[in-house]
Amino acid sequence: MNVKTIVCQLWRSSLHQSQPCLRPIRNLCASRRTYSAHEPNNGRNHRTGKRSSSAPVASSKHDWIGPPDRLSNLRPIIYHIPENESTLERRLRHLRQETEDWNHQFWSNQNITFSKEKDEFIHTCLKSKGLSRRDENGRKRTLSTEDMAIFYKDFLDKNCTKHSNYNKEWYKRNFTITLLMGRVVLIRTWQRLKRRLSGTSLT
Repeated sequence: MNVKTIVCQLWRSSLHQSQPCLRPIRNLCASRRTYSAHEPNNGRNHRTGKRSSSAPVASSKHDWIGPPDRLSNLRPIIYHIPENESTLERRLRHLRQETEDWNHQFWSNQNITFSKEKDEFIHTCLKSKGLSRRDENGRKRTLSTEDMAIFYKDFLDKNCTKHSNYNKEWYKRNFTITLLMGRVVLIRTWQRLKRRLSGTSLT
């Protein structure tokens, strides 16, 4: 169990189940990390978690989503770049990618910190009880649910402000993304309507 799982359980939200391979998706408001298949990553691939090198075929018309990253537990997304991408569409795609990077980095750091502090807590508790990390059969010793609940509560209390700030930034980013997506849809709809009206007038 990692810190994001615990936080999400407390907030009654859930993580997506992992899948063994990449699969195409359609509209996705919330941004998750990856680089577009048709554009360079500008040297940003110095990541702590190894990303899948899979990519959609050139004829694909949809975004692709892959299995969760081993550190952040977030699914990488390969964004489709449409032909004749407008300035507004490019702005939207770049914001989603930027939010993806920010989100991935936050949860990677949080989960690493969580795992480190959890190991230290278990080691300290076992040591106070005169026990080693492994039993006589070489298996790792574990603490009771009651003991671990102390650690989980303490960790969440210490990171309450950080999680609150993350939530505010997350909602702010996604609100902007949603507005941009709405503008893109309206413009595309208007353009289709104009083409249809233009074709009708010619006939």
